[in-house]
Amino acid sequence: MVSSQRGGDRNATLGSGLVLHEEQYRYVRDTLDRSKLNETHVIHVSYWAAAKAAAGVASDDLSVDAPISLSEVVRRAVALHPGSRLPDVLKACSALVGDRPVSSADPDAVMVSPGSSVEFLPPFAGG
Repeated sequence: MVSSQRGGDRNATLGSGLVLHEEQYRYVRDTLDRSKLNETHVIHVSYWAAAKAAAGVASDDLSVDAPISLSEVVRRAVALHPGSRLPDVLKACSALVGDRPVSSADPDAVMVSPGSSVEFLPPFAGG
């Protein structure tokens, strides 16, 4: 599909010095653009103490293709564990996005990017 010809106004030169004809360039460009649209990443969600017990697992990975709100992270995490106590436990939890505490912020306004981690920490007793 790649030609080693040089020249011509309607050809695209690749970094390797090879030339793509206009039709070949469009095919490659369109294929790459489509693959980026279908690309997904994860948000890693960790549960601690009572949240871990309620979920029955220490963590979940949520597939996303764009940033989502912390409210959406909670909604998706709860949906992974139907019939559990997780919704009630998460209401009492503090949340960290990466290493940043966000519990006092509006969860609809806190955006979580693909590749980030979210940790749910229930209140701890003792000292």
